[in-house]
Parts: sequence; structure tokens; C-alpha cells
Amino acid sequence: MAAVIERQLVSEVPAIESRAEEKKKDDDEYRHMEVVEKAQGLVGADLEGAMVAEQEESEMTFKEAIRDYKAAVFWSFAISLCIIMEGYDTALPGNFNGLPAFRQKYGVYVDAQSGYQLTAAWQTGLNYCGGVGSILSIFVTSGLQQKYGYRRIIQGGLAAMFCFVFLQFFAVNIVMLAVGYHLCGWAWGVFQASVVSYASEITPVALRGYLTTYVNLCWIIGQFLAAGVLKAMSSRTDEWGFRIPFAIQWIWPIPLIILINYAPESPWFLVRKGRLEEATAVIIRIQKKGSKVDPRDTIAMMIRTDDHEKKVSAGTTYWDCFKGSDLRRTEIACFAWASQNLCGLSFAGSFVYFLQQVGISAEDSFSFNLGSVGMAFVGTILSWFILNRFGRRTIMVYGSCFLTMMLLIIGILTVSHANGAKWAQGVLMMLWVFIFDLSIGPLAYCIVGETSSTRLRGLTVGLSRNAYNLVGMPFGTLFNYMLNPSAWNWGGYTAFFAAGTAAIVCIWVFFRLPEMRGRSYRELDILFERRVSARKFATTKVEAWEDQ
Repeated sequence: MAAVIERQLVSEVPAIESRAEEKKKDDDEYRHMEVVEKAQGLVGADLEGAMVAEQEESEMTFKEAIRDYKAAVFWSFAISLCIIMEGYDTALPGNFNGLPAFRQKYGVYVDAQSGYQLTAAWQTGLNYCGGVGSILSIFVTSGLQQKYGYRRIIQGGLAAMFCFVFLQFFAVNIVMLAVGYHLCGWAWGVFQASVVSYASEITPVALRGYLTTYVNLCWIIGQFLAAGVLKAMSSRTDEWGFRIPFAIQWIWPIPLIILINYAPESPWFLVRKGRLEEATAVIIRIQKKGSKVDPRDTIAMMIRTDDHEKKVSAGTTYWDCFKGSDLRRTEIACFAWASQNLCGLSFAGSFVYFLQQVGISAEDSFSFNLGSVGMAFVGTILSWFILNRFGRRTIMVYGSCFLTMMLLIIGILTVSHANGAKWAQGVLMMLWVFIFDLSIGPLAYCIVGETSSTRLRGLTVGLSRNAYNLVGMPFGTLFNYMLNPSAWNWGGYTAFFAAGTAAIVCIWVFFRLPEMRGRSYRELDILFERRVSARKFATTKVEAWEDQ
């Protein structure tokens, strides 16, 4: 009898092994279907899973998040490469004013001391061309994102960018150059409206602040590349001194188009569109297998947040950004980004030109510029170490106050005509850049990415970036006239104006900016709906079971 049973077991072994192999082979497919099935409705275990996912994400450490979401970090980095390209591109127009060859090609002769200069009107016009293009593009792009997502929109912007550079490179006069700047501005607007939103939606709470502030670092890397190229070109007196920097812009778009073709779409976007199977596939793809957070629970958490926001405000239009609690969220996002220009970024954008107007040579001014970009890089890296330790609000309060004081000192030093005072102004400007990129520079990206509701994120980011542009453009105009020797010729006294607007930021941040560190998107929804004051945001508790 035992022998018969043994023979039966032996004969069944191949069948058992075959079934095990088939189960192993289809494991990912079963896992995928379980997630979709569970996400169809948030009742019972599904609601519990959503609560568990939210708690586990909020308790996840930085190391755990990096370990479990390596793919998400990689794709966030990949999409952010567009900002390195844009940082390089947008650094060129303002700093070209410091190249003698550029001024001679497109400027007018002023006098023996000033030589060739672009008129203040054309300096303003060139800045407006790119800025207006960006503003219009952002409004269009933010709407298209609601329908098509991020990936295809970014690829379209890269393709357009590649074509528009031809106008800049072959510009025979300043009008043609202005048209090139304007059209490139449309491409820049695509990247400005997309990258921060993507970074905030592809990563968990533990990484959200780091990868949104990383966007600021990408700007700095782009500016550093531009500063290095312009430094190398500063001694050239022929037209290649500014045409080579233009030509370098062709390096970026095609490789980025190919890379982004393989990037996952935002799972939050897919959930909002009801494409749960695709959202599931993305979560499984960007999350390490065996992660602390179950993908089924992650999808359930997203659906819970989306359903809650639908109940509060079903709309997804620009008008909805100004209704109810979303009005306050829009104000915070817009002012956070605009505060960069209000604190003196438009002034610092003319760093090279400013130093030349206070008496520092072209070569030395470009050296200062290169050093300031290096300081910006270090500042942003250091901001990651204090981001979660001190929180967004504290860093913004102290940062804006320090920036205001430094601008006042720079203005006061203008009273002295000593050579040492000029160099001190250059050093203080470098220190200003360091503090800016330790605080308001990177933190603005983090705040904008966190503040909006998930259903209105693309639109809110678009509005806030345009708030930045709409403040930056007139400020750029004012600073051009203040610094230009053929216009108002304020020189170093321009810093007093910048200090005045920076003081406004100090006041706003203290009374209006809430602390959003470590909060899930559902918790933020509830806190804004309850109208919790900015200074009580950090201490107000939201229970896992609460939906209002």
C-alpha cells in the first residue's frame, strides 16, 4: 500500500512543479489584477488599506524611501534634466549684456567710457519676449496636462525648443533675436509648468521635499554651465562669442525626448482620469517589490484623496483655483514663487551687469558670476539637510530676513567710492546668492508642489509660475533702467529698492505661510478646508479616519 502511494506522489510531482512554475510566472499579473480589483471602491478593507498606506508613507524614513523608490527617484531626476537645459537657456539673455561682442552686434554706441550698450528699451524688450512666451505657454500647457498628462507635453516642448534655437543662432538683427527669444519662451513654459508637478506626484511624502527642491538645483546647474561658457567666451571679440553659447542649446532636446519616451506617467494623473490599471502598472514599476507600502494600498490612498477632493470641488478649471479653500492655496503657491523675485532674484539676474556698472571689469565680473553659481549649488545641497529638520516655514522666515539685510548693506556700500567697497559688494552679492539658494530659492519649489490639491495641481503650478513671471518681468524692466548708464543710472543704489520688496516677503511669510512638512495630500486638504491659521498648521492633528 505504501509503495502505491509513493508511486502516486512521484507521478504527481511534475504536475505540482508545473503549476508552481506557472503561478510564479504569472505572479506579477495576479498582483496587478489584485491592485485594480481592490481599488474599484473604498469600502471596508480598502479604506483601511488607504489609511495604512498614508500612515506608512508618513512614517517612512529617507533611507527607506530611497531604497523602495529608486525608480521613482531616477525618473524624477530624468524629467528634471529639462530644467538644467532651461536654466542654461534662460541665463543667456541677461548675461549676454556683459559680452562686448554681443553689445557691439545688437547695441548702440553710447560714449567712450560705456562703449556699445543695448538700449534700456531693448534690454527690457528681450526679457519680455521670452517672459511673455513663457506666460502664454504655461496657461496653455497647464490645461493640456489635465487631458494628456506630463510626458507627451514635455516631449512636444523639447521638439519645439530644438527648432526655435535656429532663430537665435542665425539672428541677423535684434528683432529676429527677439522673435527667437519669444518662441523659445513657449518651450520654456512647458518645462516650468510640468517638472515640479511631476516630481511631487511620482514620489512618496518622504522624498517629496527633496525632489521638488532638486528642481532648483537643476536651474543652478544650468546657470553654472551658462556661466562657464560665458566666462570662456568673455575674451572673444567676434560674433562666435555669443553664437557658440546659442549653439550649445541644440545638445539637449533629442536625447531628452528619447529618454522621456520610457518614463512612467504620473500615477495621480492616471487615477484622476480613472485609468486604474495603468496607475497600478506605474506603482508596481516605480516601487521595489516587497516594499513596506503595499501597492494596493497606495492606489486606494490615491483614490481616497481624489474622491475627497471631488466632493469638496468637482471642477478642474482655472476658476476652481479661486474658489473656497483653493483660493488660499493658490495665494500661497503664487506668492511663494513670486517671493523669489520680490527678494531680489531679478536684481541678482543682472549680477554681471551690476558689477560692471559699479566699476568691476568684464572678466572679473564673469568670475564673480561663476563663483556665485557655485555658492548657489552648495546652498541648495545644504538646504536638503535642514529641509525636514527645521521645516519650510522657519527656513523661509529667516531666509527672507537675511536677504533683506544683505541688500540693505549692498546699497549702503555704494556711498563709498573706494575700490574695496566695490569688491565688498561683489562678495556680498555672492553671499546673497548662497542664502537665497539655502532658503527661498529651493523652498519655493517645495511649497508650490505641496500646496495645491491633487486635482488642481497642474493649474495651480501654472498660475504660481506665471505669478513668478508677472512679477519678474516688470522687475527686470525696472532693474534694467536703474542699472543702465543711459537711463536712470542708479548703480549700487538699486539694492535699496530690492531690499524694500524683500521686506514685504518677510511680513507675508510670517503671517500667511503654513508649515506643510510631512503632511499627506489628504491631511493638507482637510487643514485648508478647516481654515487652520498658518501658525497653527504644524500643531493641528488630523486623524487617519477623518475626511473633513
